[in-house]
Parts: sequence; structure tokens; C-alpha cells
Amino acid sequence: QVQLVESGGGLVQPGGSLRLSCAASGTIFSINAMGWYRQAPGKQRELVAQISSIGSDGRTAYADSVKGRFTISRDIAKNTVYLQMNSLKPEDTAVYYCNARGVGAGRRDFGSWGQGTPVTVSS
Repeated sequence: QVQLVESGGGLVQPGGSLRLSCAASGTIFSINAMGWYRQAPGKQRELVAQISSIGSDGRTAYADSVKGRFTISRDIAKNTVYLQMNSLKPEDTAVYYCNARGVGAGRRDFGSWGQGTPVTVSS
């Protein structure tokens, strides 16, 4: 079983920045992709950013609403993914969840979610 532990959420003023971290632990043979999703009250969970294992730097994808403001990166050695969030807006307020997909114990595919970390953008 692969566990994901997130950190870095909190309260920030509009225009401010936060950096989220997500570390994967357990029996991991390989990670195919890690990403961040968010869910605001009354809304469906949506993909914010994802980074795959394709290429030396990974292939990234972003929701249109965060392009140019958020940057996803990874530390392969630490099985950790980061989300640098700049120029935050009130509409970025949500619980942010980390997701990872890969191959784990017994060479079986896994898909895991973190417990979520809240981000509140408010003055």
C-alpha cells in the first residue's frame, strides 16, 4: 500500500503564495504520474496539475485556470511532488489532494490519494 502525505496548506491573502508538498511512501517500484486535484465546497474535484515520468524532467499539464500561476515539480529520489502556487486568488480556495499512480508491491498497479490539505485565499 502506498501512502501519500501532504503539507503546506493554509491561509494566505490574495496575491500571495503557498507551496504544497506530497511525499509518497510504502513499497513503490515506479511512479507513472503524480498530481494535484482540488475540491471547493459544493463543487466536483478537479485536476489542477499533473507531472508524469515521461522524459527527464517529466511532462506537465495544468488546468487553464492556474496556467502561469502554479508550477508542479518533483523530486524522484524522494518520491515527492510539489505545487508552487503564486498570485493566489479567492477562487483557488479549496481542499487540495495529492494523487499518485504507479507500480507497487507485487508489481501491481496502484492509485493513491492523500488526505487533503486546505488552502484558503482571503483578505
